[in-house]
Amino acid sequence: MNDIHLPFHPELKKEVLMHSIEKEVPAGTELLRDGQYVKLIPLVLSGMLKVSSHFEERDLLLYYIRPAESCVMSFTCVIKDEVAFGTAVAEEDSKLLLMPADKVTKWALRYPEMNRLFLDQYSLRYTELIDTLHQYVFRNLDARLLSYLKKEVELKNENPLKISHREIASDLGTVREVISRLMRKLEKEGHIHQIGNSIQVH
Repeated sequence: MNDIHLPFHPELKKEVLMHSIEKEVPAGTELLRDGQYVKLIPLVLSGMLKVSSHFEERDLLLYYIRPAESCVMSFTCVIKDEVAFGTAVAEEDSKLLLMPADKVTKWALRYPEMNRLFLDQYSLRYTELIDTLHQYVFRNLDARLLSYLKKEVELKNENPLKISHREIASDLGTVREVISRLMRKLEKEGHIHQIGNSIQVH
C-alpha cells in the first residue's frame, strides 16, 4: 500500500497505512446503513460513493464522496458516539482506504492534517447543503431536475447519463411517476433527449 497517495505528512501516512484496510468494492456495494454504528471511516482512493438519507419511505441524496475525500457523516457519528443517519453506497467501482474509527479520533488530536481533511469536507458539505436548501425552497421540481442532471454530467464526466427514472426520483426525494412526467416536459422543451435507458443533456 506504500504507493497510495495520501494528503498527509510521512509520519501520519505511515500510521494510516499501517492500521487501515485497502479494499476494492463494486458499484452498488452498501458500506454503511442508517442506524449502524461506524467502525470504519472510508477515504476514497478512486471511484465515488453516494451518501443518502432515508425519511418517511423516501430517500434523498445528501452528497457524493470523491477521490481524496472522506465521509463527514461517519466522522461526526464517531465523535458524538451516535449511529449513522444515512446510507453510503458505492456509486461506481471504487477503491477505498478503510480507517479504523478509534484511530481516526486519535489522529485528529495528534495531527493537524487529519483535522484539516474533515474541516475541508465540512466546509464543502455545508456549501452543498445551502445549495440544496436553495433548490428546495426557491425552485420548482422541474428546475431542480434539470440542475441535478447537469451536475450528474459534470460529476460523472459522461453524457449521455446511464441512470433510471427510479434512481433520479430516489435522489430527489420524489416518486418515479413524477420524474417520468417531468422528463417528458424537459425533452419537449429541448433540454434533454432520452435514448433508451440513457439521457442526453443539452
